[in-house]
Amino acid sequence: MKVLHTSDWHLGRSLFGRQRYHEFEQFLQWLSQTIRKHDVSLLIVSGDVFDTTTPSNRAQELYYQFLCRASSCCRHIVITGGNHDSPSFLEAPRELLRSLQVHVIAQAPSNPEDAVLLLKDDSGAPEAVVCAVPYLRDRDIRTAEAGEGNEEKQKKLLEGIREYYQRACSHAETLRAPLGDIPLIATGHLFAAGGASVEGDGVRELYIGTLAQVDTTVFPDSIDYLALGHLHSPQQTGGRPHFRYSGAPLANGFSEAGAVKQAVLVSFSGRIPKLQHLEVPVFQELVRITGTVEEIVGRITELNRQGSTAWAEVEYTGDAQMPSLRDLVDEAASGGSVEIRRIKNRGIIDQVLSSVHHRETLDDLDVRQVFSRRLDTWGADEQTRREMTELYLEVLRSIEEADIREQ
Repeated sequence: MKVLHTSDWHLGRSLFGRQRYHEFEQFLQWLSQTIRKHDVSLLIVSGDVFDTTTPSNRAQELYYQFLCRASSCCRHIVITGGNHDSPSFLEAPRELLRSLQVHVIAQAPSNPEDAVLLLKDDSGAPEAVVCAVPYLRDRDIRTAEAGEGNEEKQKKLLEGIREYYQRACSHAETLRAPLGDIPLIATGHLFAAGGASVEGDGVRELYIGTLAQVDTTVFPDSIDYLALGHLHSPQQTGGRPHFRYSGAPLANGFSEAGAVKQAVLVSFSGRIPKLQHLEVPVFQELVRITGTVEEIVGRITELNRQGSTAWAEVEYTGDAQMPSLRDLVDEAASGGSVEIRRIKNRGIIDQVLSSVHHRETLDDLDVRQVFSRRLDTWGADEQTRREMTELYLEVLRSIEEADIREQ
């Protein structure tokens, strides 16, 4: 049996105002071709199919077109929800998609046993058991109590995640016991301890406090392959090669320019997985250009001479102030196909900023940094800062998880 593991498509995501639908379309075409080429029996998508809970019509069109193509050559497709996804939206056509052998679990079932799928081959013989666990939201695994502290909240979250996987996998083992040597596969959408992310790659914090990362001991040893989503860089975790993040198929920001993207092909012999990492082609080149004005202009000129169609981020790191940097960059790029998407003039920022941040722009800050700047302005002491930050992150996470389609 062959399994193809991918995640974090983020369909509909733009890059500094530039739509990327041509990249998403090309990726999904490549994925369909890869399924056919390698005779894949099961495709797993481990969360964050879309970038927002309200995906555009174009993003939805690409998604459903792909499912129609892939279901004609792939026996099973299992899709789980991520923290960016709307559970109600993903699950709305669930019954219809099931007729195509597309299994969607976007909201964690209250009974973990209901997240377990027994998949059969064309002859009707069982070939795999899948614990299709989506992103576990706070409300799915923890009962809030008045007056509990942050440490108690974190302990409950961790125990809730552990118990959910234990119950799901225990049921999966019970199903598998009389069926022979078939693999037990589990999915997850979380930040496992030891995992690595890249600054600016769009990975959100999932839980408050220090529970940003979940120790891999929460996953039962019975799992033969763990298909993880959430982190955008391909990697193993917990020191176990069969616990894998496939990573996002497209670079989600210029911090990932030049990064190798992958899907993971898992070939099972009984319960033994053999992993092969399939490199995803680059559909739109991203480049980061840093240095002095001369170095920046020279690099842009070189790219244009090569006929490059790259999207570029420019960062000036020289000592002299260069208020006319944008004009110089635009002039260097004119007449070529290189597209300048962002310009960062660190020469000015570094000289102006000291203990205040009034020259920073929102483009330079995320929502957490904006809150931190406000605390600076209020002169909050360390204890107040810590308490208010924890409360702010909890509110922010609740907003990010809100499924407006249910309202």
